[in-house]
Amino acid sequence: MAELTALESLIEMGFPRGRAEKALALTGNQGIEAAMDWLMEHEDDPDVDEPLETPLGHILGREPTSSEQGGLEGSGSAAGEGKPALSEEERQEQTKRMLELVAQKQREREEREEREALERERQRRRQGQELSAARQRLQEDEMRRAAEERRREKAEEQRVREKIERDKAERAKKYGGSVGSQPPPVAPEPGPVPSSPSQEPPTKREYDQCRIQVRLPDGTSLTQTFRAREQLAAVRLYVELHRGEELGGGQDPVQLLSGFPRRAFSEADMERPLQELGLVPSAVLIVAKKCPS
Repeated sequence: MAELTALESLIEMGFPRGRAEKALALTGNQGIEAAMDWLMEHEDDPDVDEPLETPLGHILGREPTSSEQGGLEGSGSAAGEGKPALSEEERQEQTKRMLELVAQKQREREEREEREALERERQRRRQGQELSAARQRLQEDEMRRAAEERRREKAEEQRVREKIERDKAERAKKYGGSVGSQPPPVAPEPGPVPSSPSQEPPTKREYDQCRIQVRLPDGTSLTQTFRAREQLAAVRLYVELHRGEELGGGQDPVQLLSGFPRRAFSEADMERPLQELGLVPSAVLIVAKKCPS
């Protein structure tokens, strides 16, 4: 049984002659399967039906063989010239095989697209899980900071109470009275007169915490306590996770501004500690929508 050429088979399967010739030329006449793969991958290209301008002798960086030249020259002449004609039954059988090959290629393409879609869905779910984990870590940090603040407040209250009790006990022991009795007034001892007010400069207090109030564009505000050495990026992340739906639902980027003096914080400022930016012990920030670059 005579076999159809690759070009004749592609035309028999319904591909336009110009597109079939282009597919065979661009695949180096490596066979009908390679040409079909190219046709299926490029069927949606806007220039798929444009004629091939590259000289055929330089396709894939090599000169065409004599068999390829004969096949390409034969594509311009009448199909089947010099070859025995196929019977109708043979032509139908060969066309059936080609259609089965096309169907197989289509199934492979659909399976590949399905795998790619599943991979995109897995990536989307993984990103969602990472965002949820970041939110959970932030909530845990907030709860831990609140618990530490309560412990510090209780410890400070206990220290003050103990100091008061010690003072009462010392006064009672010194003056021989009860704990609740008041000691007689004691005249202050004269001390040296300071030579100048600048003799003992005031001690600058160090703060380890910073209370930040953030005003949102809708008029509401958020208040949170941060460590003085935390970066400004922690404040921005807190705002992006707690702002309302009307501000973008945590998807649009925001920009932080200081009210007085007026200042817009840059991306470089996000890496600087709150203490270095002059936001300790407390500050008021304004949130504005940031135009995406």
